[in-house]
Amino acid sequence: MGKLLIIADIEDTCAATQRGLQLAARLGLAAEVVAFTYEGLAGLNMNAEQKAQVRKRLLEQRDTSVRKRIEECRTEDQKVSFKTVWEKNLHHWIAKQCASGRYLAVVKTGHRSESLVHTSLDWQLLRDCPVPVLIVARKRWPRSRPVLATLDLASKSAHQRALNRKVLETAKQLAAGLDVELEVIAAIEVPVLLADLDLVDPIAYARDAEAAMGPRIAELAKACDVPPGAFHCKRGPVERVIASRAAKVGAQIVVMGTIGRKGVKGALLGNTAEKVLRHLKTDVLALKP
Repeated sequence: MGKLLIIADIEDTCAATQRGLQLAARLGLAAEVVAFTYEGLAGLNMNAEQKAQVRKRLLEQRDTSVRKRIEECRTEDQKVSFKTVWEKNLHHWIAKQCASGRYLAVVKTGHRSESLVHTSLDWQLLRDCPVPVLIVARKRWPRSRPVLATLDLASKSAHQRALNRKVLETAKQLAAGLDVELEVIAAIEVPVLLADLDLVDPIAYARDAEAAMGPRIAELAKACDVPPGAFHCKRGPVERVIASRAAKVGAQIVVMGTIGRKGVKGALLGNTAEKVLRHLKTDVLALKP
């Protein structure tokens, strides 16, 4: 049986705890909640024993708060493991735990902001975590709405095509487990510079691109046993196309592939998943190749 690793927020209204436990119950998965706490004690005028007591007290306070939240959110008879951890570098701890192969995915509440001098835990997990990451929206969406798979059908890369199939298969399994419909969306991005210089006709370009996607859609539909009618193509920037479709169908989860960039390039440009997260207001499950 697989297990979800649920990251508890500091706030008592942590969206990830409720959503993670609900998904675990619906999908027949085990659930483990971890709560972090940390304070810099090095500068305090205390001996080692006194600092240990402070640390113990902070851990106990955190433990009590999160256990109460778990009891409020878990279903009857649902078994949930839980621990509190004294840790400053959360993404390193999470990535190390997930490298063990014990977890199917990480669930955490979204904190969707980023600057050049600060990389949030969301982005760090999207780039570094070895298992899928479910970023949970704070807003409560109807749980009877579709799962939306997002594909890059314009790419000719074998690597990207394999990721497309992984995204589609995961989204299909998730939709079946939640007993909801599956929707698939692909964006057709018209080269902005060429369009501005009147070197391409955006409408004709989009029409030709959609026609070229036809065989790939047919191939994926057959391989994953998904009705061709579930696939939709729309012209526009990827992040806006996905956000628009998610809003239109009321998608409860958007499933996408992500290839995380690191270093200065990643900080300046981000990747598609990170751009999409800035626009989406629903849950997002990000998969790596």
